Amino acid sequence: MSVELQCFAVILLRLGKAGLVVELGFKIIKNGRGAAAALAALCALPGTSGTTSALAGEPIPNLVGTWIGENRTVSDKKGYRVWGQKTIEITEQQDRRFRGHFTYPEGTKHFFGVIYPDNTSFTWVASDSKGYNHGRILDADRIGACYVESGEEATAGCAELVRRK
Repeated sequence: MSVELQCFAVILLRLGKAGLVVELGFKIIKNGRGAAAALAALCALPGTSGTTSALAGEPIPNLVGTWIGENRTVSDKKGYRVWGQKTIEITEQQDRRFRGHFTYPEGTKHFFGVIYPDNTSFTWVASDSKGYNHGRILDADRIGACYVESGEEATAGCAELVRRK
């Protein structure tokens, strides 16, 4: 009996609360039962799931607070711009869901968002906005938040924000 087996290994690196976390995952394409079952069992071992979910017991990060940073954008209409100090208030959080607001020359924008299961990535949106803000938790008091919008008013920009103590 011929057994044809291909196994693809994926190594994922991320920074967790305990330091660098290495996760190893496998994808198996099989033709034959015995060897494939053995490799499938290896793939099921704890820590080898191939996902980037947070470690069991790792608490969901708390984003509530005042975040301050400089916003830098680029667009066809306004070119490259530095908007100066940006202050974002995240006012409440329940598990992975949060709400907040920020003020800019045209007024105040209220938003709501979620922290992804990797405990590092987040996204927020506003009811009166055409774009999305995608972010990363860089450490307990530092985040990166990037806004992207397509269409006639297309723009992209990022701010590195530090939580005010």
